[in-house]
Amino acid sequence: MSNAASDTEKSPSFEMTWGSSTSSGYCSDEEPNSEFEQYFTAKTSFFPNTRKANVTAKVKQDEQIEWGKQDLTTTDFQQKVKEYNAQINSNLFMNMNKDGSYTGFIKVQFKLARPVSVTPPKKGGSDAGARKASGVKRRTSFYLPKDASKHLHISSRTSAREVIEALLKKFTVVDNPGKFALFERSERHDQVYIRKVSDNECPLRLRLCAGPNEKVLSYVLKENETGEVNWHAFSMPELKNFQRMLQREEEEHVKQIVQRYALARTKMQDALAGSTPG
Repeated sequence: MSNAASDTEKSPSFEMTWGSSTSSGYCSDEEPNSEFEQYFTAKTSFFPNTRKANVTAKVKQDEQIEWGKQDLTTTDFQQKVKEYNAQINSNLFMNMNKDGSYTGFIKVQFKLARPVSVTPPKKGGSDAGARKASGVKRRTSFYLPKDASKHLHISSRTSAREVIEALLKKFTVVDNPGKFALFERSERHDQVYIRKVSDNECPLRLRLCAGPNEKVLSYVLKENETGEVNWHAFSMPELKNFQRMLQREEEEHVKQIVQRYALARTKMQDALAGSTPG
């Protein structure tokens, strides 16, 4: 494998290698380019239920892993690249550049619970012209295959945020990159540790310091669950759709409460009617 060209801090170059995969849960919609666009969401409630901790899985969130905190010189990196390449049994080698940076591969596993929206391939013909003239854009939504994974060729200067954006761009996903986050996963002492990788961290550096063993360190792309919904990450049509969903949910809760009190009132009235004066 030939050495890749050196990357700059502002615009690191990277290339991706992909295998074809078949999606599941496929659906397609033609959406008008207006605020009345319809969106489908896998989230059925804005108020999630409290879940018990999965003790058997032994998952610890935000466990601090020290891979990226090692203070290494260029010579140290050169030595680590040699040691890394000596441990792998494939052609996914790392290569040093003259400027001290290096390139290599990371594997990202997808664990997305919700469908993603993509732009379908452009097709010619009168139908496409009619849609363009009427202001209608076509969007396809589908679930990525469970536990699908992709190898990504990046630089040591490529940030986690750029990795996410590159993955979405390759799939032509039009969802806001802020809806997704990159996590590192490691297995130690029969326990699984998961930590969210910050946007400015460099995944390839973490990969090099941890070594090629996937149990020691692996990457997972998931929804960016922060506990608080980042409403600014959604478009105006999506927000309007969520608002309608919230209103329906509120009306349903009010209806249930009214019915509960009405039932209690009826039972009390029946009890009063059947009782004899003392």
